[in-house]
Amino acid sequence: MRTHAQLCHISADRCVVLVEAYEGTTPLGSSLGEGRSVTEAEDQALERLHSRFSSSKPPAAEEAAITSAETSIESKTKTAGSKQPVPIKRVAPPEITASEEPMQVLQSMPPQLTPPVDASSMVERGPDPQAPSEAPIDPEDWSEELTAIDLELQRVGWDRDSEKIYLERAFGHASRHRLTRFSDLVSYLKRLRVLSPGSDPMHAEIPLRRSDLVTQGDEILKRLQWSQQQAKDFLNQNLQASSRQQLSDEQLLGFNMMLEEKLLNS
Repeated sequence: MRTHAQLCHISADRCVVLVEAYEGTTPLGSSLGEGRSVTEAEDQALERLHSRFSSSKPPAAEEAAITSAETSIESKTKTAGSKQPVPIKRVAPPEITASEEPMQVLQSMPPQLTPPVDASSMVERGPDPQAPSEAPIDPEDWSEELTAIDLELQRVGWDRDSEKIYLERAFGHASRHRLTRFSDLVSYLKRLRVLSPGSDPMHAEIPLRRSDLVTQGDEILKRLQWSQQQAKDFLNQNLQASSRQQLSDEQLLGFNMMLEEKLLNS
């Protein structure tokens, strides 16, 4: 297993690091860590990942078990003298059988009984964490925000070289024109607005990447196997909001940390 660490947030007394785990090129999961230093935050994220893997069977092990089972079935088939893999194909997984039977029932049922069955099926199929209201469509015209960024750069006293240094730290590339998400552009603008004139681009606080936070939250919600309503109820109880879109970047980060705690304690 290999890991990849990414700095999500850094300030004078707080660092947040995202650690992702891979088996070859297959992602196994990710976790957030928080601390007073980058090392402390990374260690916490790694510890959470190890705790999660130790309490549940890793995907790689599950895949190996499935492969072993298939090999065993194939071996038994060959021993019996069968040269065709037809018996293997006839062994249908439970979930396929379950999905086929409701289709047959629905075809024979009166039309008025269809909505309740569909509603039940939607709930049982698992969570759909990212509601439409949480992924607003990016506007086509970004000129207002780009102009505001130019004005903020003048106020802070940064030239193009200073901006390149900051963008490389915050987003991994040195040009704002490579920001393909409107949410990242807005996060950049918000962070510039709170910087003091003369700030050092090498040490100035970098913005939280909202798109990464939303993706991270979606992954945790899927692992929790929560329905969309469960996620909304948890959000309402803890942050008095009905959608993640209503949260600031800091609040969204805090929400993800709370979901992490739930996942570790489940």
